[in-house]
Amino acid sequence: MVATPIPIASPGKQKDELCVNTIRTLAMDAVQQANSGHPGTPMGMAPVMYCLWQEFLRFDPEDPIWPNRDRFVLSFGHASMLLYSMLHLCGVKAVDADYERLGQPCVTLDDIKKFRQLDSKCPGHPEYRWTSGIETTTGPLGQGVATSVGMALAERWMAEHFNRPGFEIFDYNVYAMCGDGCMMEGVSGEAASLAGHLKLSNLCWIYDNNKITIEGHTDWAFSEDVATRFLAYGWNVTRVGDANDREMLARAFRTFLRTEDRPTLIIVDSHIAYGAPNKQDTSAAHGEPLGDEEIRLTKRNYGWPEDAQFFVPEGVKEHFRDGIGKRGKELREGWQQTFQKYANQNPELAPQVEKMQRRELPDGWDRDLHEFPADAKGVAGRDASAKVLNAIARNLPWMVGGSADLAPSTKTRLTFDGAGDFTAKNYHGRNLHFGIREHAMGSILNGMALSKMRPFGSGFLIFSDYLRPAIRLAALMEIPVTYIFTHDSIGVGEDGPTHQPIEQLISLRSIPNLITLRPGDANEVIEAWRLIVQLRHNPAVLVLSRQALPTLDRRRYAPASGLAKGGYILADAVGGKPEILFLATGSEVGLAIEVYEKLTAEGVRARVVSMPSWELFEAQPREYRDTVLPPEVAARISIEQGSTMGWAYYHGSGGRAIGMRTFGASAPLKELQKKFGFTPDSLLGAARELLSAKH
Repeated sequence: MVATPIPIASPGKQKDELCVNTIRTLAMDAVQQANSGHPGTPMGMAPVMYCLWQEFLRFDPEDPIWPNRDRFVLSFGHASMLLYSMLHLCGVKAVDADYERLGQPCVTLDDIKKFRQLDSKCPGHPEYRWTSGIETTTGPLGQGVATSVGMALAERWMAEHFNRPGFEIFDYNVYAMCGDGCMMEGVSGEAASLAGHLKLSNLCWIYDNNKITIEGHTDWAFSEDVATRFLAYGWNVTRVGDANDREMLARAFRTFLRTEDRPTLIIVDSHIAYGAPNKQDTSAAHGEPLGDEEIRLTKRNYGWPEDAQFFVPEGVKEHFRDGIGKRGKELREGWQQTFQKYANQNPELAPQVEKMQRRELPDGWDRDLHEFPADAKGVAGRDASAKVLNAIARNLPWMVGGSADLAPSTKTRLTFDGAGDFTAKNYHGRNLHFGIREHAMGSILNGMALSKMRPFGSGFLIFSDYLRPAIRLAALMEIPVTYIFTHDSIGVGEDGPTHQPIEQLISLRSIPNLITLRPGDANEVIEAWRLIVQLRHNPAVLVLSRQALPTLDRRRYAPASGLAKGGYILADAVGGKPEILFLATGSEVGLAIEVYEKLTAEGVRARVVSMPSWELFEAQPREYRDTVLPPEVAARISIEQGSTMGWAYYHGSGGRAIGMRTFGASAPLKELQKKFGFTPDSLLGAARELLSAKH
């Protein structure tokens, strides 16, 4: 039996409830049709989502990339139907990769019907760049809220840099909705701690306190007092006892907007209610479809047509249009008018805003880059990078970054006049201090990049493991974050195997869309930075040495600009085609050159190939790669103070890898090099064995 049709002109609270139930039923139907997904949280938090978007969120559905819009992050990405429902009902328009508005809906009803299906705009978890209106990719719990800290931090920096009296160009707020899982993940605690320390009052987390996870009730694993913990972090904490109480929700959001000295956590108590009066297994519905019978009973509870699927009553979309749609359009148009006046009075700053939003670079960003002179003693990769980074950042105002408490070691401090430190008292500073919070640093960098800044973060290569989840998401989202990792090998010596990276390089190289660069001397460092800064849709890892590396004489060897191709012929055979190839990265390039010179003096035709980036090399045409690594030359030796895994692809069955097959050891560098075979004599021996086998 079908229930009585819902009235079209439901006044006041009835219309609000109609919209909330539309969000709920779309989520139920989509999950049921996909036979996959999570209906519980969208149902429980639909009133909260409705209240925030309809009454408070400064967002224009017609222009979802308006620069001063409020940001909304759905940190528990498994509740994606909550967001997809809103994007559809609010009529959010699609934007293409060139930031052009297309005028068509970003999420159609057909997309919702194809929830979790191939090529739908409604994948299992929200994906940035795939569906307009989604500010960041979420799914791994804790990442969304941690990323939101980066967005809030970016707003504070941009407001200090761009705003002028009478022109509030940036004053947006950041809202992130999260659950028990996000609160349990360590990254959220790291990020919340830093947000409180920095007093980011433009940040609001909405915590769905429903006490349910996939395994069951949270009592099994989680009993801390979240409110007290966040008070200790320096947050303002308020509570709404019932997610359905929209008046209390509105009061909580107004409290956030009035709070000017700290971030806000709104704890919302919710529960998952269904049609069947005796339904007990709410944890099951958290992570699986309800079933046809349960859906019919639940719809009956809502006064909904029981057999109607993907039903959007008349008047619902119009109600959103008259709410968030009307408010958002007025705010966006007002901002655009203000920006035009701002541009007339601030001709230097306005173009920066525009270039930032399109991920373009200012003219002359590389004018202070100068080649390093040849020097046998050389310079450490980290020291060369420090000079290059400062030369670039001086002319790229929105390049901001820092370290997880290691800037003196990674040499990533910006030292030019006016750089300063970003603190709760100085949001204009260019040097960030993340504390010993590598994981949160990675997520915060993502939030900054999503806000169109050019962020960088640094640490030791061994600690890239702590950032890996955030690095992976940056690669998935195609955002240009830069990671500077120093202490790149067993060259850290006495610190021993706990600090000596072995498997990290191959681990990073395995991440799709991530560019990993390990330059071999100071001039390759320049070219690495030159390439990194021009990336628009790739994150990049710059791997640098602690120890000095010889600066090669580029009049004798090939120009360092070859780095842009990932691998290039650095030193070629004299008198004919090469008999043996040496493939090296980083500090081992100098070792390969040393052996090359000795073999060349003996009349051996050798070639040295510098291979700072496998990804860039593989992007070159086959003809170029075969020119660098001729297929007919089987005698090949790869040299890298890291795992040998993957090198066989380049040295082949007839070659050999000089690398690490164990963890390192605690000893001075020279002893380690001798123990693990990174010496000229060891390399010469390997080369002669291959050459003799050839004959």
